[in-house]
Amino acid sequence: MSDQRNLKMAWRRLTDWLEANAPVSRASLLPPVPEQAIEAADDRLRQHLGFGLPAELGALWRLCGGVEHQYIEANEEEGEVGSGAFLPGGILLGPADALGARLPETGRGDSWGAPVVPWLTGDEAGPESGHYVGADGVGRWSLPDNLACDKPDFPSIAAYLDAVHRTLTEGPADAMGPDVPGLVWGCLIWDDPEAPLLDDALEHWRPVH
Repeated sequence: MSDQRNLKMAWRRLTDWLEANAPVSRASLLPPVPEQAIEAADDRLRQHLGFGLPAELGALWRLCGGVEHQYIEANEEEGEVGSGAFLPGGILLGPADALGARLPETGRGDSWGAPVVPWLTGDEAGPESGHYVGADGVGRWSLPDNLACDKPDFPSIAAYLDAVHRTLTEGPADAMGPDVPGLVWGCLIWDDPEAPLLDDALEHWRPVH
C-alpha cells in the first residue's frame, strides 16, 4: 500500500471519528491547500534550505489546510477550549505557519540540524515547540535552539494518526503520553487528569475512556 494511501486512510478514520463524536472539532478543519501553494512552499524550502517539502506533509495539506477554531458560546469568557486542537500534539499547521516557524531569519543560517518541517504545535502564539516531519518520520522540535533534537517517535504522519485513532477507539487512554482524550462542548481535547491545563471547562470535560 502506498504511503499516500496510508495517509488518506488514517486521516479518513480519524475525521470519521470526529464527525461521530466531536462534531465541533470536525467543523474546524480547513479546506485542502491549493496545489500552487504547496508548490510554492516546496520552492521556498529548496531556495532557503536546500531540501524540498516532505512528500507526506504535502499529501496531508491536500486533504486539510489546517484548522480554524469554532465559536463555542460556553467557552466565550475563558476561551480555553480550542476546537481545532483535537490532536495530542496540538493544531495542524498550514503552509504559512509551518514555514514561518522553519525558515531562518534573514542573515542567519539554519540551526535545526535536520531537513524537517514543523506540522503540529500546541503553542499557537509562537509557535515555539511541536512535532516535525521529515524523511525519517515524526519527532519533536523546540525553540530557542530550533533543534529537531529527538529521535522520531513515529515512522510517518500516517503512523501518528493511526496511533491517535487506536488510542481513541481501543486505548489505553495514555498511549500517546500523559494527556488523555476527552470530550467537551463537542470538541476532542487532550488533557492530563493528574495535572490538568483546563480550568473552567474541566468540570464539563469527560474522558473518552
